[in-house]
Amino acid sequence: MLDTILQQLIIGLTNGMVFALVALGYTMVYGILEFINFAHGDVFMLTSFLALTLVGLFDLQGASGASLAGGLCLVILTCALFGAGLNYVIDRLVYKPLRKAPKLAPLVSAIGVSFILQNLGLFWGGMPLKVFGGGNQAAAPKAFPDILPAHNLLGAGSGLTLMPKDVLVIGASLVVMAALYGVVRFSKLGKAMRATAQDPAAARLMGIDVDQVIGATFLVGGGLAGFAAVIYSLYINTIHYQMGYQNGLYAFTAAVVGGIGNIPGAVLGGLLLGLVRAYSDQFIGAQWQPAVLFGILILILIFRPSGLLGSTAREKV
Repeated sequence: MLDTILQQLIIGLTNGMVFALVALGYTMVYGILEFINFAHGDVFMLTSFLALTLVGLFDLQGASGASLAGGLCLVILTCALFGAGLNYVIDRLVYKPLRKAPKLAPLVSAIGVSFILQNLGLFWGGMPLKVFGGGNQAAAPKAFPDILPAHNLLGAGSGLTLMPKDVLVIGASLVVMAALYGVVRFSKLGKAMRATAQDPAAARLMGIDVDQVIGATFLVGGGLAGFAAVIYSLYINTIHYQMGYQNGLYAFTAAVVGGIGNIPGAVLGGLLLGLVRAYSDQFIGAQWQPAVLFGILILILIFRPSGLLGSTAREKV
């Protein structure tokens, strides 16, 4: 029983880290604009397709050692830049012209962008590449190669399983989250973000280029989505053109539970979500997972409407 509890703890923490990375993109944009970017999950999805494409082009399936590490670092960097650029372009082309429009307008636009990105993913999955199975079944899930070593770090005789990819997900996610927190709390850009989140009009009066800060926020959020896409693909080993909707929904839920607009809250919400999913699957049943998950969400929002770490005032990133 103890081994089962500890094993689900590992699974929950690993999944929770991925949810937290995606949730950070939601919470940063909301902290600045009070706007839910529902296309964020599909930026995550589209970047996972890029990751699979690069793995095939670099032939990382049979790589090992320094070549695998170097290729993987290049894939992560390329995907982070792609996610950042895509998110920035979406903001400039779609959201920026609607800054002064009623809040429903950018919300509906975000849903529209989400559908566009899903169809781009469907088109991408139908490309005649070997890594996509020749593109014969564009709508089918794609197998992401298990390129990391597959051995138990705790030993073959251990009752627990800790794979190298578990360590990669948790370790890399912690480093990225710590770096993000440092940027937001101590850098000049981070101070501008917090000032804009608190009072955009006052920030403008203090000489802060609010539009530039918003663009930087979308860049950072997209970069996090790109990084999370690679980590998720390496861990789950399956991607799909509709995965952005489901994972985006979980990540958004994590952001709300933790206190949307609050960076530590997004991390806490992601971890809590991952743990609830893992233990619910093990002890209650996978078919009851959504009911348990969103039942807990409803209870939290009834007794703590602003989230676990949120405040009733305007949230800061």
